[in-house]
Amino acid sequence: MQKWFMSAVAVMVAIGLGGTAAAQSRDKIVIATEGAYPPFNMIDKDGNLVGFDVDFANRLCKVIKRECELVAQDWDGMIPGLLAKKYDVIIAQMSITEERKRSVDFTEYYVIAPAIFVAAEGVRINAYADGKAVPGALDGLVIGVQRATTHSSFLESNFPDADVRLYATQQEANEELIAGRIDATLADTGLLDAWVHSPAGRGFAFASSTFSPPEWYGEGAGMALRKGEEELKKLLEHGLNIMLRDGSYWQINYKYFPMSINLHPNP
Repeated sequence: MQKWFMSAVAVMVAIGLGGTAAAQSRDKIVIATEGAYPPFNMIDKDGNLVGFDVDFANRLCKVIKRECELVAQDWDGMIPGLLAKKYDVIIAQMSITEERKRSVDFTEYYVIAPAIFVAAEGVRINAYADGKAVPGALDGLVIGVQRATTHSSFLESNFPDADVRLYATQQEANEELIAGRIDATLADTGLLDAWVHSPAGRGFAFASSTFSPPEWYGEGAGMALRKGEEELKKLLEHGLNIMLRDGSYWQINYKYFPMSINLHPNP
């Protein structure tokens, strides 16, 4: 997803100290999320970060017994901010791709969210079928997408002549769809499922099947951290695995989504 302008939003999550030697080596973990990708992450009317990623991060910090600070960060600067040590971890639906792995490290995935097109009810878009992009599928359509995402990369690589308009956030693309300035948008299934079932998404529906070719969509969304942070990576993955086993991951999953967003078995 997106450039680095520090938000004034910061949420402190006080957790008990202790745990493994790896945990004890770090006083506090600062976690960045976007705050503009509902229902995964957003900012409520009181200026607080909320959403799946926020609940997941809060529970993760409790499981690994760490004090954590959550900060909101514009998507364009998410990785530059991590490399500049403005925070330690990104939990913001960042897909694990080969291109990103050249700059940062990832934990194992914590969400699998394939892509889907949304358009006005009755519109069908067959842009990906039988394991490949369908030439001409976007002819005559204006597609809105969040810039610097796996979705924009997929469109730019496979439909270079299509009329694709880039936006700073997915919310902006959704608003342009409502206003009639674009014909469709492409984003994560979980995000768009929540939107089409909200009052704002009335009159819009899924316009395609889901798809996630690994050349563009990677291995799911992982927690990103700087290279060389092996102890922190192990700690985060340990916490994720506990959440998957104790059921707390699934409680958060089904709070926001009607379907599973993880391929691990639900106990």
